[in-house]
Amino acid sequence: MRSIFSKPRYTPGMKGTASARLRHVATLVLLPLLAVPPSFGWGDVGHKMINRLAVEALPADVPAFLRTPEAVNEIEYLGPEPDRWRSPAEPELNAAQAPDHFIDFDYAEIIGTLPRRRYQYIAALTAAEITHPDMAAVLQPDKVGFQPYITSEVWERLKAAMRAYRELNAKHEDTKPVEAAILFYAGWLGHYVGDGSQPLHVSINYNGWVLKDNPNGYTTDHTIHAKFETVFVAANIKPADVHPLLPALKPVGDEWDDYLAYLRHSQSLVEQLYQLDKQKGFDGAGTPEGKHFTAERIAAGAGMLRDLIYAAWVQSANPIPQGRERPAAPAAAGKAGSGF
Repeated sequence: MRSIFSKPRYTPGMKGTASARLRHVATLVLLPLLAVPPSFGWGDVGHKMINRLAVEALPADVPAFLRTPEAVNEIEYLGPEPDRWRSPAEPELNAAQAPDHFIDFDYAEIIGTLPRRRYQYIAALTAAEITHPDMAAVLQPDKVGFQPYITSEVWERLKAAMRAYRELNAKHEDTKPVEAAILFYAGWLGHYVGDGSQPLHVSINYNGWVLKDNPNGYTTDHTIHAKFETVFVAANIKPADVHPLLPALKPVGDEWDDYLAYLRHSQSLVEQLYQLDKQKGFDGAGTPEGKHFTAERIAAGAGMLRDLIYAAWVQSANPIPQGRERPAAPAAAGKAGSGF
């Protein structure tokens, strides 16, 4: 099946000059402006599955409380938690955190290497809006998305809480309050890691093919997103389908770089997803290929979540670097007068 998708058009290895990429993306401005995706990750079923499988697969040397049935149930419940914050009943919360669920790499790559910090990223996109005014509408940070940033920030919260747990445990003090914080952060983290394994969360083609160049006749209907990640998963994917596909534990070195590589791999599968959809792979009971693709993506999310939780535990034992740095704003952003 790999040969069918041997030439994906939008992958991390896509070649071409910067000007060519800009011309490619500029053509999109002629399309109706893309709104923030009205998507909800893997849906309730998929997100819970990712969180449960991840925590059940943690190595034995994590703290015992993380492996209790109560902890597993708590982390599973929290899988869909950020989607519970997307109700019209809380419009400000919804608007503020909706862009955390996705990143459109097709736009983000215009600024080059993504900076590690959220506000440097915002400043770089703001500078790009000024230097490319014809693309300003689609380069707004809330349109491009913050997926890797929220993930990194929640992961660091988890690591900090695990460091506090180690300190309290070493002094034989009560660890129950910080245990509760760890469970929350681990469950919260799982949502965004799960979103990252869904290819439609890292592409401008998040809910129908938007490019005018569509020689393969991929769907342009705004139904593929929910059909794939929610309806199909709820009806057809069970933990028994996913568990055998869990990748082996992989030590996390640099959390930012490893997570971006994970997102880029998801991006490389966008066109494969559309091809499977064209073959009715996600209609009704779908096809064996469609079911395997979906189960593998859920397994990838569970595996990455397991690896990140374990990395937070391991790295929480490291000494805290001495001194505090105040990151300087990128020079381009400073010239742009972004107002930060």
